Amino acid sequence: MESIFHEKQEGSLCAQHCLNNLLQGEYFSPVELSSIAHQLDEEERMRMAEGGVTSEDYRTFLQQPSGNMDDSGFFSIQVISNALKVWGLELILFNSPEYQRLRIDPINERSFICNYKEHWFTVRKLGKQWFNLNSLLTGPELISDTYLALFLAQLQQEGYSIFVVKGDLPDCEADQLLQMVRVQQMHRPKLIGEELAQLKEQRVQKTDLEHVLEANDGSGTLDADEEDLQRALALSRQEIDLEDEEADLRRAIQLSMQGTSRNICQDSPQTSGTHLTSEELRKRREAYFENHSSEVYEGKF
Repeated sequence: MESIFHEKQEGSLCAQHCLNNLLQGEYFSPVELSSIAHQLDEEERMRMAEGGVTSEDYRTFLQQPSGNMDDSGFFSIQVISNALKVWGLELILFNSPEYQRLRIDPINERSFICNYKEHWFTVRKLGKQWFNLNSLLTGPELISDTYLALFLAQLQQEGYSIFVVKGDLPDCEADQLLQMVRVQQMHRPKLIGEELAQLKEQRVQKTDLEHVLEANDGSGTLDADEEDLQRALALSRQEIDLEDEEADLRRAIQLSMQGTSRNICQDSPQTSGTHLTSEELRKRREAYFENHSSEVYEGKF
Protein backbone atom coordinates (compact mmCIF):
# COMPACT_ATOMS: atom_id res chain seq x y z
CA MET A 1 0.00 0.00 0.00
CA GLU A 2 2.94 2.31 0.59
CA SER A 3 3.84 2.22 -3.10
CA ILE A 4 0.43 3.68 -4.06
CA PHE A 5 0.54 7.42 -4.72
CA HIS A 6 -2.26 9.15 -2.81
CA GLU A 7 -2.65 12.91 -2.54
CA LYS A 8 -4.79 14.01 0.39
CA GLN A 9 -7.20 16.91 0.24
CA GLU A 10 -5.79 20.44 0.37
CA GLY A 11 -8.27 23.30 0.12
CA SER A 12 -10.55 22.70 -2.88
CA LEU A 13 -7.88 21.21 -5.15
CA CYS A 14 -9.72 17.90 -5.55
CA ALA A 15 -9.43 18.05 -9.37
CA GLN A 16 -5.63 18.19 -9.06
CA HIS A 17 -5.66 15.34 -6.50
CA CYS A 18 -7.99 13.32 -8.74
CA LEU A 19 -5.68 13.62 -11.76
CA ASN A 20 -2.47 12.95 -9.85
CA ASN A 21 -3.95 9.95 -8.04
CA LEU A 22 -5.15 8.62 -11.39
CA LEU A 23 -1.74 9.06 -13.05
CA GLN A 24 0.10 8.02 -9.85
CA GLY A 25 2.42 10.99 -9.54
CA GLU A 26 2.70 14.76 -9.26
CA TYR A 27 1.77 15.37 -12.88
CA PHE A 28 -0.36 18.50 -12.49
CA SER A 29 -0.16 21.60 -10.28
CA PRO A 30 -2.79 24.31 -9.71
CA VAL A 31 -0.82 26.64 -11.98
CA GLU A 32 -0.89 24.18 -14.88
CA LEU A 33 -4.59 23.49 -14.46
CA SER A 34 -5.29 27.23 -14.25
CA SER A 35 -3.46 27.69 -17.52
CA ILE A 36 -5.70 25.09 -19.17
CA ALA A 37 -8.78 26.82 -17.68
CA HIS A 38 -7.70 30.23 -19.02
CA GLN A 39 -7.13 28.70 -22.46
CA LEU A 40 -10.65 27.25 -22.42
CA ASP A 41 -12.06 30.61 -21.31
CA GLU A 42 -10.32 32.32 -24.23
CA GLU A 43 -11.65 29.77 -26.72
CA GLU A 44 -15.18 30.32 -25.40
CA ARG A 45 -14.74 34.10 -25.62
CA MET A 46 -13.63 33.86 -29.25
CA ARG A 47 -16.66 31.75 -30.14
CA MET A 48 -18.97 34.24 -28.46
CA ALA A 49 -17.24 37.09 -30.29
CA GLU A 50 -18.21 35.54 -33.63
CA GLY A 51 -21.74 36.76 -32.99
CA GLY A 52 -20.47 40.32 -32.64
CA VAL A 53 -18.50 41.99 -29.86
CA THR A 54 -21.27 44.56 -29.42
CA SER A 55 -24.00 41.94 -28.94
CA GLU A 56 -25.83 41.62 -25.66
CA ASP A 57 -24.81 37.95 -25.36
CA TYR A 58 -21.13 38.80 -25.69
CA ARG A 59 -21.27 41.58 -23.09
CA THR A 60 -23.14 39.28 -20.70
CA PHE A 61 -20.51 36.57 -21.25
CA LEU A 62 -17.68 38.96 -20.36
CA GLN A 63 -19.40 39.92 -17.09
CA GLN A 64 -19.79 36.31 -15.95
CA PRO A 65 -17.08 34.53 -13.94
CA SER A 66 -15.16 31.67 -15.49
CA GLY A 67 -17.04 28.42 -15.77
CA ASN A 68 -13.81 26.44 -15.84
CA MET A 69 -12.27 27.46 -12.50
CA ASP A 70 -12.79 29.63 -9.45
CA ASP A 71 -10.70 31.15 -6.68
CA SER A 72 -11.24 28.16 -4.36
CA GLY A 73 -9.29 25.84 -6.67
CA PHE A 74 -12.26 24.14 -8.36
CA PHE A 75 -11.77 23.04 -11.99
CA SER A 76 -14.43 21.90 -14.46
CA ILE A 77 -14.77 18.58 -16.29
CA GLN A 78 -13.52 20.38 -19.41
CA VAL A 79 -10.25 21.22 -17.63
CA ILE A 80 -9.83 17.62 -16.45
CA SER A 81 -10.65 16.27 -19.90
CA ASN A 82 -8.14 18.56 -21.62
CA ALA A 83 -5.46 17.71 -19.05
CA LEU A 84 -5.92 14.00 -19.76
CA LYS A 85 -5.73 14.54 -23.52
CA VAL A 86 -2.06 15.42 -23.00
CA TRP A 87 -1.56 11.74 -22.06
CA GLY A 88 -3.79 10.41 -24.81
CA LEU A 89 -6.62 9.65 -22.39
CA GLU A 90 -10.34 10.16 -23.02
CA LEU A 91 -13.35 10.39 -20.71
CA ILE A 92 -16.64 8.62 -21.50
CA LEU A 93 -19.76 9.07 -19.39
CA PHE A 94 -20.34 5.74 -17.61
CA ASN A 95 -24.14 5.89 -17.55
CA SER A 96 -24.55 7.20 -21.09
CA PRO A 97 -26.72 5.06 -23.41
CA GLU A 98 -23.78 4.67 -25.81
CA TYR A 99 -21.54 3.15 -23.16
CA GLN A 100 -24.25 1.06 -21.50
CA ARG A 101 -25.03 -0.58 -24.82
CA LEU A 102 -21.48 -1.96 -24.83
CA ARG A 103 -22.32 -3.97 -21.68
CA ILE A 104 -18.76 -3.84 -20.38
CA ASP A 105 -18.19 -5.28 -16.91
CA PRO A 106 -16.65 -2.51 -14.75
CA ILE A 107 -13.86 -4.84 -13.56
CA ASN A 108 -12.62 -5.02 -17.16
CA GLU A 109 -11.94 -1.28 -17.20
CA ARG A 110 -8.83 0.37 -15.78
CA SER A 111 -10.09 3.49 -14.00
CA PHE A 112 -13.00 5.79 -13.29
CA ILE A 113 -13.31 9.46 -12.39
CA CYS A 114 -16.24 10.34 -10.12
CA ASN A 115 -17.79 13.77 -9.56
CA TYR A 116 -20.46 15.10 -7.22
CA LYS A 117 -21.06 18.84 -7.19
CA GLU A 118 -17.52 20.24 -6.83
CA HIS A 119 -15.67 17.13 -5.65
CA TRP A 120 -13.62 14.84 -7.92
CA PHE A 121 -11.94 11.54 -7.09
CA THR A 122 -10.41 8.53 -8.83
CA VAL A 123 -11.18 4.81 -8.64
CA ARG A 124 -8.35 2.88 -10.28
CA LYS A 125 -7.12 -0.65 -10.84
CA LEU A 126 -3.53 -1.19 -9.73
CA GLY A 127 -2.11 -4.59 -10.52
CA LYS A 128 -5.06 -6.94 -10.12
CA GLN A 129 -6.98 -4.98 -7.47
CA TRP A 130 -9.19 -1.91 -7.37
CA PHE A 131 -8.64 1.07 -5.08
CA ASN A 132 -10.69 4.09 -4.11
CA LEU A 133 -8.17 6.96 -4.23
CA ASN A 134 -10.51 9.63 -2.88
CA SER A 135 -8.41 12.53 -1.54
CA LEU A 136 -10.85 12.90 1.37
CA LEU A 137 -9.68 9.55 2.75
CA THR A 138 -6.64 9.07 4.97
CA GLY A 139 -5.29 6.50 2.50
CA PRO A 140 -6.21 4.23 -0.45
CA GLU A 141 -9.27 2.04 0.10
CA LEU A 142 -9.22 -1.50 -1.29
CA ILE A 143 -12.31 -2.45 -3.31
CA SER A 144 -12.97 -6.09 -4.16
CA ASP A 145 -13.99 -7.10 -7.69
CA THR A 146 -17.38 -8.26 -6.44
CA TYR A 147 -18.01 -4.96 -4.66
CA LEU A 148 -16.88 -2.63 -7.50
CA ALA A 149 -20.14 -2.70 -9.47
CA LEU A 150 -22.17 -2.18 -6.28
CA PHE A 151 -19.88 0.69 -5.26
CA LEU A 152 -20.36 2.46 -8.60
CA ALA A 153 -24.12 1.89 -8.49
CA GLN A 154 -24.25 3.37 -5.00
CA LEU A 155 -22.36 6.47 -6.17
CA GLN A 156 -24.85 6.93 -9.01
CA GLN A 157 -27.76 6.72 -6.58
CA GLU A 158 -26.10 9.41 -4.48
CA GLY A 159 -25.98 11.72 -7.52
CA TYR A 160 -22.40 11.19 -8.72
CA SER A 161 -21.43 11.48 -12.37
CA ILE A 162 -19.01 8.70 -13.31
CA PHE A 163 -16.59 8.81 -16.24
CA VAL A 164 -14.67 5.87 -17.67
CA VAL A 165 -11.03 6.68 -18.46
CA LYS A 166 -10.07 5.21 -21.84
CA GLY A 167 -6.48 4.87 -23.03
CA ASP A 168 -3.15 3.66 -21.72
CA LEU A 169 -2.21 5.10 -18.33
CA PRO A 170 1.45 5.94 -17.62
CA ASP A 171 3.51 3.16 -16.04
CA CYS A 172 3.81 3.40 -12.27
CA GLU A 173 5.59 1.55 -9.48
CA ALA A 174 2.40 0.54 -7.66
CA ASP A 175 0.93 -1.12 -10.75
CA GLN A 176 4.12 -3.11 -11.33
CA LEU A 177 4.37 -4.30 -7.72
CA LEU A 178 0.71 -5.21 -7.42
CA GLN A 179 0.91 -7.29 -10.58
CA MET A 180 3.10 -9.69 -8.57
CA VAL A 181 1.39 -9.59 -5.16
CA ARG A 182 -2.07 -9.02 -3.80
CA VAL A 183 -2.57 -6.81 -0.77
CA GLN A 184 -4.96 -7.21 2.14
CA GLN A 185 -6.42 -4.31 4.09
CA MET A 186 -7.13 -4.98 7.75
CA HIS A 187 -8.56 -1.54 8.52
CA ARG A 188 -10.51 0.71 6.19
CA PRO A 189 -9.18 4.26 5.88
CA LYS A 190 -11.25 6.96 7.52
CA LEU A 191 -12.46 10.25 6.18
CA ILE A 192 -9.96 12.97 7.04
CA GLY A 193 -12.63 14.80 9.07
CA GLU A 194 -13.35 11.68 11.13
CA GLU A 195 -9.66 11.20 11.92
CA LEU A 196 -9.33 14.83 13.07
CA ALA A 197 -12.43 14.47 15.24
CA GLN A 198 -11.01 11.32 16.84
CA LEU A 199 -7.68 13.02 17.55
CA LYS A 200 -9.53 15.96 19.08
CA GLU A 201 -11.53 13.62 21.33
CA GLN A 202 -8.33 11.90 22.46
CA ARG A 203 -6.80 15.29 23.35
CA VAL A 204 -9.91 16.22 25.35
CA GLN A 205 -9.76 12.91 27.28
CA LYS A 206 -6.07 13.46 28.02
CA THR A 207 -6.78 16.98 29.31
CA ASP A 208 -9.57 15.67 31.56
CA LEU A 209 -7.19 13.06 32.98
CA GLU A 210 -4.55 15.70 33.69
CA HIS A 211 -7.13 17.80 35.57
CA VAL A 212 -8.10 14.80 37.72
CA LEU A 213 -4.46 14.08 38.52
CA GLU A 214 -3.85 17.70 39.50
CA ALA A 215 -6.92 17.69 41.73
CA ASN A 216 -5.76 14.53 43.53
CA ASP A 217 -2.09 15.20 44.18
CA GLY A 218 -1.25 18.51 42.49
CA SER A 219 1.60 16.90 40.56
CA GLY A 220 0.05 17.37 37.12
CA THR A 221 1.87 14.26 35.86
CA LEU A 222 1.14 13.70 32.17
CA ASP A 223 2.47 10.16 31.72
CA ALA A 224 0.00 8.39 34.10
CA ASP A 225 -2.85 6.69 32.28
CA GLU A 226 -6.43 6.27 33.39
CA GLU A 227 -5.87 2.67 34.54
CA ASP A 228 -3.19 3.79 37.00
CA LEU A 229 -5.51 6.49 38.28
CA GLN A 230 -8.34 4.01 38.85
CA ARG A 231 -5.96 1.66 40.70
CA ALA A 232 -4.74 4.47 42.93
CA LEU A 233 -8.30 5.50 43.76
CA ALA A 234 -9.22 1.88 44.57
CA LEU A 235 -6.27 1.53 46.96
CA SER A 236 -7.20 4.83 48.55
CA ARG A 237 -10.73 3.55 49.16
CA GLN A 238 -9.32 0.34 50.68
CA GLU A 239 -7.20 2.35 53.10
CA ILE A 240 -10.21 4.42 54.11
CA ASP A 241 -12.23 1.21 54.67
CA LEU A 242 -9.36 -0.19 56.78
CA GLU A 243 -9.33 2.88 58.99
CA ASP A 244 -13.11 2.69 59.42
CA GLU A 245 -12.94 -1.00 60.36
CA GLU A 246 -10.13 -0.31 62.84
CA ALA A 247 -12.26 2.33 64.52
CA ASP A 248 -15.20 -0.12 64.63
CA LEU A 249 -12.98 -2.73 66.30
CA ARG A 250 -11.85 -0.29 68.97
CA ARG A 251 -15.44 0.67 69.73
CA ALA A 252 -16.51 -2.99 69.89
CA ILE A 253 -13.71 -3.83 72.33
CA GLN A 254 -14.63 -0.83 74.48
CA LEU A 255 -18.31 -1.82 74.53
CA SER A 256 -17.34 -5.38 75.41
CA MET A 257 -15.25 -4.20 78.32
CA GLN A 258 -18.01 -1.87 79.47
CA GLY A 259 -20.58 -4.67 79.33
CA THR A 260 -18.32 -7.02 81.28
CA SER A 261 -17.69 -4.37 83.94
CA ARG A 262 -21.41 -3.87 84.46
CA ASN A 263 -21.95 -7.63 85.08
CA ILE A 264 -19.17 -7.90 87.70
CA CYS A 265 -19.92 -7.06 91.31
CA GLN A 266 -17.82 -4.20 92.52
CA ASP A 267 -16.77 -6.31 95.53
CA SER A 268 -15.62 -9.30 93.38
CA PRO A 269 -12.00 -9.34 92.12
CA GLN A 270 -11.44 -9.10 88.29
CA THR A 271 -10.16 -12.28 86.63
CA SER A 272 -8.49 -12.95 83.30
CA GLY A 273 -11.63 -14.76 82.11
CA THR A 274 -13.84 -11.68 82.41
CA HIS A 275 -11.43 -8.90 81.43
CA LEU A 276 -9.19 -8.46 78.34
CA THR A 277 -5.64 -7.88 79.44
CA SER A 278 -3.37 -5.48 77.53
CA GLU A 279 -1.48 -8.48 76.13
CA GLU A 280 -4.67 -10.09 74.80
CA LEU A 281 -5.79 -6.81 73.30
CA ARG A 282 -2.39 -6.36 71.60
CA LYS A 283 -2.52 -9.87 70.09
CA ARG A 284 -6.07 -9.39 68.81
CA ARG A 285 -5.07 -6.06 67.25
CA GLU A 286 -1.99 -7.59 65.57
CA ALA A 287 -4.05 -10.46 64.13
CA TYR A 288 -6.59 -7.98 62.77
CA PHE A 289 -3.97 -5.85 60.96
CA GLU A 290 -2.14 -8.89 59.58
CA ASN A 291 -5.33 -10.09 57.92
CA HIS A 292 -6.20 -6.69 56.40
CA SER A 293 -2.64 -5.93 55.34
CA SER A 294 -2.57 -9.11 53.25
CA GLU A 295 -5.87 -8.08 51.60
CA VAL A 296 -4.46 -4.67 50.62
CA TYR A 297 -1.30 -6.14 49.04
CA GLU A 298 -3.34 -8.73 47.16
CA GLY A 299 -5.39 -5.87 45.70
CA LYS A 300 -2.22 -4.25 44.31
CA PHE A 301 -1.11 -7.27 42.33
